[in-house]
Amino acid sequence: MAFVSQQICRGFSSSAVRNVVIKNVTIIGGGQMGAGIAQVAASTGHSVTLVDTNDDILQKAVKGIEGRLKRVVKKKFADKPEAGEEFVQKVLQNVSTSTDAASAAQSSDLVLEAIVENLKIKQDLFGQLDKVAPAHTIFASNTSSLPITDIASSTNRLDRFGGLHFFNPVPVMKLVEVIGTSATSQDTFDSLLNFSKKLGKTPVSCKDTPGFIVNRLLVPYMLEAIRLHERGHGSKEDIDIAMKLGAGYPMGPFELGDYVGLDTVKFIIDGWSAADPSNPLFAPSEMLNKLVAEGKYGKKSGEGFYKYK
Repeated sequence: MAFVSQQICRGFSSSAVRNVVIKNVTIIGGGQMGAGIAQVAASTGHSVTLVDTNDDILQKAVKGIEGRLKRVVKKKFADKPEAGEEFVQKVLQNVSTSTDAASAAQSSDLVLEAIVENLKIKQDLFGQLDKVAPAHTIFASNTSSLPITDIASSTNRLDRFGGLHFFNPVPVMKLVEVIGTSATSQDTFDSLLNFSKKLGKTPVSCKDTPGFIVNRLLVPYMLEAIRLHERGHGSKEDIDIAMKLGAGYPMGPFELGDYVGLDTVKFIIDGWSAADPSNPLFAPSEMLNKLVAEGKYGKKSGEGFYKYK
């Protein structure tokens, strides 16, 4: 009977769980994004549990956090090395690791996933955690392209589910897209906004639409640059130079695609195209498809539109 009552409580609207102050955070995924979010959250006084499938990944993540923190304190505490070391240790004390997501979720105010961009895997994860997380716990996804509504559909806390899309590298990039679905309560959305601000980030409010704000503008821009090149209307070098010098962009669209990862760009555009095949902005590119098929993903593979040593 107690279990049944617990399940019913978890299904209640967040109107009964107002003004959640996020202090304890569970981050699922110890990769570059997850570790970056963990670092920022721990640096701002939050208690963080970083979760992944094995201890090797987690040890590597924590070591990466420590290395980045030490580079920061070399500049920030140049005249006070002891204070810098104290800061590093204080932040690291705020980070614990676990391979048991369910256990970590039981004491969390926020569970944020930063795992592979696969809808079913994300749904399965949150479906399992929904059974054990407290009623007040907010769930959020760091997805860059999948609908938050679809991810949340595996849970019974649609009003306590939103998106927190960070940008890479997380400790450096100031923006966070805060995404609310049609079911996200105002209390939940406000909690996510306040959490983003506590991290020292600048949040922008987004609807649950393809790509939210940044990627919805950026990905079609990159695809249109590729199409321009495919039509023979400009070399990739000239297009990149034009956008840097003419529009003031730090990188041209081909350089940006290589930096983001051409496989990632293709994954996003393919998903949008499948959902809205009549939208010309989401039309696939033969050139992009060919490069990805050849394993030329950009900087991370050593070659994309450009070659990298």
